[in-house]
Amino acid sequence: MSNQARLAGIFTPNIVPLDARGDINEPELRRYVDWLIERGVHGLYPNGSTGEFLRFTAEERRRIIEIMADQTAGRVPILAGAAEANVRETIKACENYYEYGCRAVAIVSPFYYKLSPAGVYAYFKEIGDNTPIDVTLYNIPMFASPIDVPTVQRLAEECPRVIAIKDSSGDLPHMMRMIAAVRPLRPDFGFMTGWDAALMPMMLIGCDGGTNATSGVVPEITRKLYDLTKAGRLDEACDLQYRLLKLFDAMLYNSEFPEGFRAALALRGFQPGRGRQPQSDSQLLAIDELKRELQCLLAAEGYVDEPIGGCAIKEEVDSDEVARIVQNVVGELKRRGLA
Repeated sequence: MSNQARLAGIFTPNIVPLDARGDINEPELRRYVDWLIERGVHGLYPNGSTGEFLRFTAEERRRIIEIMADQTAGRVPILAGAAEANVRETIKACENYYEYGCRAVAIVSPFYYKLSPAGVYAYFKEIGDNTPIDVTLYNIPMFASPIDVPTVQRLAEECPRVIAIKDSSGDLPHMMRMIAAVRPLRPDFGFMTGWDAALMPMMLIGCDGGTNATSGVVPEITRKLYDLTKAGRLDEACDLQYRLLKLFDAMLYNSEFPEGFRAALALRGFQPGRGRQPQSDSQLLAIDELKRELQCLLAAEGYVDEPIGGCAIKEEVDSDEVARIVQNVVGELKRRGLA
């Protein structure tokens, strides 16, 4: 087992600002790191999906971690994405990020080739037995081979270096099954959700926090949602979860991921630049249209001014319906002995 505290809190999977040539904008990345830390995130998570790790070279991925570790200077822990194309390169990345002083690495299952649970286990077992740094499993079944509950349990039992899982499926029962299977065996094992739309309910059933892309745009809200849920102020937390949901859905579903998050970050005063994935004219037009919606959502939270012409008033979520949903969730948790 790791001799460090269980992985917990809000870890930000950050956008990487790019300059006009499409290269890493180091001064802007350093400014962004400071801004996130000042606004209360518990940790940073570079080289994740939001950080478009596949669109950078291995050398660039190492440089991103090096810059962020240097700028962070130990103020918050870093959970570094270390997924490479094969196990040798992944272990090499683990060694590099250990030297940079990262708290742990996050590693996705092998992608492109669909593996059986036995293949997923063998991959992570090889890494877990040969890494100098703690490992967080990264389950994102929409993009990579899924990590099932028996595999998580087996790795937790056999590999002391495997200390947590980040699950981006948004599957609440799956998370409950993992917690029930692993926590009695490894009380130090951390459970993090990567699905912003379910941060509050995931925490209510035992998650320790999240790696949430919204925290890269509105770290104040994501951190407050975490704090309210931890404090048991569930009515306030539920209201905030629904407000965060609107922003999350707008950024996620109205453009190619993660361009909506990049557009929203620009509204917060940064220069993220264009992503490396080429965009068609129709996509660029859609992003321009999305910016107005995002500006209205951010204005409603007091972070920016409304766009010229103002924002149309939209029907609010029915508060009675919200209360009913919360009561049902809490009631079910109590029935299961989890609240």
